[in-house]
Amino acid sequence: MSENTNTKQFAIHEDWTVVILGFLIIGLSLSVFILPVPVFKWVKYDELVVDVFGYGNLKIVLEQFVYLLSIGSFGVLLTGKSVKNFLIGFPAVYFLTIIALIIAGNEQVKAYNLEAVIFSLFIGLFISNFFALPSWFRSSLSTELFVKIGLILLGTTIIFSDVLKAGSLGLIQALLVVLSVWYFAFWLCTKLKVDDELAMMISSSVSICGVSAAIATSGAIKGDSKKLSYVISMVLITAIPMMIFMPMIAKYFNFSEEVTGAWLGGSIDTTGAVVASGSLVGETALKISTIVKFSQNVLLGIAAFAISLYWTYTKNTSSDVEVDKPTLRIIWERFPKFVIGFIVASLVFSFLVSIETRDAVKDSLKNLQSIWFALAFTSIGLETNFKDLFNSNSKKPFYAFLIAQTFNVVITLIIAFVLFGK
Repeated sequence: MSENTNTKQFAIHEDWTVVILGFLIIGLSLSVFILPVPVFKWVKYDELVVDVFGYGNLKIVLEQFVYLLSIGSFGVLLTGKSVKNFLIGFPAVYFLTIIALIIAGNEQVKAYNLEAVIFSLFIGLFISNFFALPSWFRSSLSTELFVKIGLILLGTTIIFSDVLKAGSLGLIQALLVVLSVWYFAFWLCTKLKVDDELAMMISSSVSICGVSAAIATSGAIKGDSKKLSYVISMVLITAIPMMIFMPMIAKYFNFSEEVTGAWLGGSIDTTGAVVASGSLVGETALKISTIVKFSQNVLLGIAAFAISLYWTYTKNTSSDVEVDKPTLRIIWERFPKFVIGFIVASLVFSFLVSIETRDAVKDSLKNLQSIWFALAFTSIGLETNFKDLFNSNSKKPFYAFLIAQTFNVVITLIIAFVLFGK
């Protein structure tokens, strides 16, 4: 008993732990060494063997494994959980995640903009539904830790100066689209009696930037990982037909490239799909669509902060605040600290890190961000049953998502014509 008490006594809250780990990773990248980025891109079997399974690349994959294992073990230690279980369970999670990254690295798969997180989720779901996993293994899964580390690293990619250089029109459109679509989506979810957690995740994913917004919102409200999986699945699945058909519609009605780019960037939820669809139209459309999407991405930090405050203040059901309104102290205690880490990381890389240094580390940090997210979704899959993910209650959220996405497409087109039409 005394040993367990001591362990808990020295444990750090998970949100502060991820802030420590996130800035540890950033500090290592800026001052010690830059972790190489493994290759997962391949077209034919020969390239898979030579490029992906070649000795040099496998060595980088192993280095990455040791790096992630060390960071993760340190995090588990700080939170007072079982380091032994983590050390035994993490290699399996990492191996499954690498399989997902290899599948997603295929050129034909990339053409459909199917991201690694969807494969890591489905691989985890397959194993958890067809094989009995021991309880110690399930308890070793550190989903929240992985997600929040990835979110802090995401902050390093939100560079305010880049957006300001891109011009005011992209920022104006992003602000108008995010506010109008978020409000409509949340109102619709309320009318359809979708629960508040799902409503928040759906509204943010549709209006801001898809997967990243859903993950950030889930972290901010301490949302159910199963609900997050469902929202992510909807985002990635609907992005495919939008990526293909929206450029075709634009060409059929002879929209200008400026309007088309603004339309694509403002309504398609994933950055990869925006780039792919913009490329189908032309260079100008690609440039405008990227600017608009990036402008929306910048609003993610502000949105996560606002959602955190709202949720902390209005959804507090603990016994000590049922009678009185939450005090500033209680709000601070319940406020997700990783949001602060996200914003600080963005500010540091926007104003304190030189452009040369930023360019030197951005690929490595982007890779680490992606791998933490992929590890998180492998873990979510491993602790979820299909019946929980796709049950009878999933119809209303799905209808809400589709209607909100349709509204997003229409209102964004109108705003694009007003701001970018000639």
